[in-house]
Amino acid sequence: MQVGIFNDESKIGEIGAEIIAPVFIDKPTGVLGLATGSSPLPLYDALVKKVEAGTLSFAQAQAFCLDEYVGLSMEHPEAYRNFIRRVFTARTDFPDSAVHAPAGASDDPYAAAAEYDAQIKAAGGVDVQILGIGSDGHIGFNEPSGSLSSRTHVDFLTEQTRQDNARFFDGNLADVPTACITQGLGTIMEAGKLVLIATGAGKAEAVAQMVEGPVSARWPATVVQFHNDITVLLDEGAASKLTMRDYYAQAWKAQYDQS
Repeated sequence: MQVGIFNDESKIGEIGAEIIAPVFIDKPTGVLGLATGSSPLPLYDALVKKVEAGTLSFAQAQAFCLDEYVGLSMEHPEAYRNFIRRVFTARTDFPDSAVHAPAGASDDPYAAAAEYDAQIKAAGGVDVQILGIGSDGHIGFNEPSGSLSSRTHVDFLTEQTRQDNARFFDGNLADVPTACITQGLGTIMEAGKLVLIATGAGKAEAVAQMVEGPVSARWPATVVQFHNDITVLLDEGAASKLTMRDYYAQAWKAQYDQS
């Protein structure tokens, strides 16, 4: 696990884009896994800039969203397929037909979850998965106490997650769905490369558990300790509870700042 700590979110976005872009330059037909929420937005902006500059293209690529709310209309602006198009893919040369999300509005979300997992496998798997982390340690919508080897499935959102996401629903908790379809932890762990972004002091405990704590279903993100190619990009707030910061800085400099 490589841990980078930076002073501002724009720098995090630029570093993340520098890690991701070579994968799709070498493999234009690659598969990108997309996370929603606020943390990845600077990364998406940085990738858009590369596409606009002509140094990166997603014209032959595919994308798979991590998750989707259950029961939310496909036309709702906060449906994750719409969020991702708005903040990222519609600003690039991604074909709209190549951007996939779970069918959260399906009459049978359990069948839709299994179908989505199969769809990812049929695409050859995810080459790079972008991740955020919830304040309770969830990645995707894999809430605490779930299986660390789960496949794409229906899950139910904790009160904390719903409160955290109410900001996307004008602060109205009653409008936040209570269930979702999410890629499972086992599904996420099959991606070739993971890039996880966390910002703000509200994520500090979850980040400390993920990076330095024991692997536990109480903190689902701790499962990424078993991945052999993960980069964690943090701001000062999110990194504030880490105890080995000096080592992470030393290791980052040795790997990335040798010029």
